[in-house]
Amino acid sequence: MQTVLRECSKRKRIEAYLEDYEPAVIERLQRDWILWAREDQLAPAGDWTTWLVLGGRGAGKTRAGAEWVRSVALGNSYIETIAPRIALIGETLSDVRSVMVEGLSGLLAVHAGHERPKFEPSKRCITWANGAVAQIFSAEDPESLRGPQFTHAWCDELAKWSYADACWDMLQFGLRLGKRPHQVVTTTPRPIPLLKRLMEDATSAVTRATTDMNAANLAPAFLETIVARYRGTRLGRQELDAEILEDRPDSLWPRALIEKCRKNTHPPLERIVVAVDPPVTSTKRSDACGIVVAGLGPDGRAYVIRDATLEQATPLEWARAVAGAYHKIGADRVVAEVNQGGEMVAAMIAQVDENIPVRMVRATRGKWLRAEPVAALYEQGRVAHVGAFPELEDQMADFGRDGLSGNTSPDRVDALVWALSELMLRGGSPPRVRTL
Repeated sequence: MQTVLRECSKRKRIEAYLEDYEPAVIERLQRDWILWAREDQLAPAGDWTTWLVLGGRGAGKTRAGAEWVRSVALGNSYIETIAPRIALIGETLSDVRSVMVEGLSGLLAVHAGHERPKFEPSKRCITWANGAVAQIFSAEDPESLRGPQFTHAWCDELAKWSYADACWDMLQFGLRLGKRPHQVVTTTPRPIPLLKRLMEDATSAVTRATTDMNAANLAPAFLETIVARYRGTRLGRQELDAEILEDRPDSLWPRALIEKCRKNTHPPLERIVVAVDPPVTSTKRSDACGIVVAGLGPDGRAYVIRDATLEQATPLEWARAVAGAYHKIGADRVVAEVNQGGEMVAAMIAQVDENIPVRMVRATRGKWLRAEPVAALYEQGRVAHVGAFPELEDQMADFGRDGLSGNTSPDRVDALVWALSELMLRGGSPPRVRTL
């Protein structure tokens, strides 16, 4: 809290000081990143190769990454004969463009008009007048990094990358220009093996920031609702305080087990289901609508292929999302829990598309008892995650006998359990499910 107060006080003092200056001077000073940045948002001193910027949601990680790239592109931190060639890598191409490049704290926003680079989306390229170039890449396609070479790289939300290790390895082979290539990683931390290794690496520098430290730049409504709701919970410690949390002692799905079950691809699937765990209400404080897609392979293994969960969706919105997932993936059936919604669940899906077959199921046992046999499938190697599903896997690792820490709803886990029960356990051992 003392850090938060210091930052707010610093900002107020600077703003008061600037009131006496001409608008042009004020505009120039407003873009002086060193003047406004917190210490954790500035590149650390020392001989590092990787700078890990670990921060909570809204802690200013993106701004720190964008300003670092700007300083690299416009500064003198490279060999005089080599203009910077920078890799920008995000979870998806859409994330790179909407957050890292065009976002409110992205690359284009941190440049003044006269120095702003040219962004060519079709070429996935950003160019500066001085010859510096940045290329954008998706962590979903590690092979796209095979061939290009760079002096610097900015990697955003590394802990959410689907193929983190493969993408990181390809990037390291490409960082071969200049005297000392550098890379910055901006991410909300999760206990994935790659991030742990980077934190322990002697060539890494680490800075941390909590959401509260950037409170002066966040909407009051966000602080009053989201931050207040999750502060002190296990999820809040990770997403707001940037802590790396290990497994709960009673977790049904230790992270090591999840990692062991991860695959890059899946075989042709014989059956595909979309499972939905609808929220009870559709207010601003309602639970998310869990939507998980899974399929059955010819090897008898279930493959989790998509987490399409929606936050705070109306019944019509989640029904459309379910129908969209059903058609996009070519599913055979929708499985919907109706403990809370009754016939309304099937009615909403029928309103969107009456031709979608829906199996309505009602739980007659507690969540832990329903989830236990599904967790056993993971232990037997009979379930695989194709890629990474950070939010779903966070819930899985945090799911204990009393549910999730903080008493939040395990919406994603519930949908996962219904999907895998339909594919692997229906007609056999518990969970006991009554078909309506």
